[in-house]
Amino acid sequence: METEQLFMMLFRYTPNPDYRPTPEEMEQMKLDWGSFIGNLAMKEKLDSTHQLGFEGKQILADSSTSDGMLISENSIVSGNMIVKANSLEEAVTMAKDSPILMMGGSVEVRNIIPMGR
Repeated sequence: METEQLFMMLFRYTPNPDYRPTPEEMEQMKLDWGSFIGNLAMKEKLDSTHQLGFEGKQILADSSTSDGMLISENSIVSGNMIVKANSLEEAVTMAKDSPILMMGGSVEVRNIIPMGR
């Protein structure tokens, strides 16, 4: 019998300042995300989820700071979700239903290593 572990899904997308979704598209996105999150919760696979805001600062190794989000390879992290799964493969299968994929984004799935106390 496999033991459930925690995995983090990191949701990324490429910002497009020229694209403004219609109210109908926004409503559909809400419904899609609600369905995705709700299905995981009903299966008792959801641990937590967070959508990230657009305000932030970066702190560099020399303790200097800069305003804004890190854009790497033209994409930003828009949120995360922690799920319970028996394997990385199971967590990846769950991630394949993410609405971010329909938006042209991507999901990175990583195992979580508990920190010592």
